[in-house]
Amino acid sequence: MRSGNPSLRGNTFDAYAGMGGGHVMTIQGTVNKTFILLLLIIASAGFTWFQYFSGVNIVPHLVIGVIGVLILSLVTVFWKKAAPVTAPMYAIFEGLFVGGISGLYESEFQGITITAVTLTFAILIGLLMVYKSGLIKVTHNFRLGVAAATLGIFLAYLTSFILGLFGITVPFIHDATPIGILISVGIVIIAALNLVLDFDFIEKGAAIGCPKYMEWYGAFGLMVTLVWLYLEILRLLAKINSRK
Repeated sequence: MRSGNPSLRGNTFDAYAGMGGGHVMTIQGTVNKTFILLLLIIASAGFTWFQYFSGVNIVPHLVIGVIGVLILSLVTVFWKKAAPVTAPMYAIFEGLFVGGISGLYESEFQGITITAVTLTFAILIGLLMVYKSGLIKVTHNFRLGVAAATLGIFLAYLTSFILGLFGITVPFIHDATPIGILISVGIVIIAALNLVLDFDFIEKGAAIGCPKYMEWYGAFGLMVTLVWLYLEILRLLAKINSRK
């Protein structure tokens, strides 16, 4: 079994089964940690947002945010016991980046940010309800399909970035053409489906008695997907608005 989210692979919790002793991972505990990380991202993003609209150069915020996210993500993935410390730090640095990017989009398309935030949480809540109702069955083939699609998106973005360094533009990915918009819609759908996989793996982690600190790790993995979904929705809305 495999998740498209690299921080919540199919065997993420297997090695920690039954290691919780008297302090085990729970669904409610993971939800609480996720809420804490979300508040930290919002607070940090709000700081960068107001800095941007106050005329402050936010390039340093973006650079620091990206570097911090990369370092802390790697540390969290490879040293899960550190998640109670690194996950909140990750959320703060992620907020610096997200706030800056959101400000740049908002300055070009007024109102786009609140729309993206609303859609992101609507999708999160909607998918959680559908998942809990059992309407979506997280089968082995479902996991493989979402993971393969997610890997394909990552490789496409990586290729676009590398070619961009040499002045070569990959067609459609960044275009506001009908095909470009359809590609963004597809990416948003794949990002949303990764949330379903995250719900499934967190639920299984709690079921097999993982240690308490894995709540922070599960929350971290969920936030990685949620931020990705939000950024992809921003890109999609920007493409749509640029055609008006």
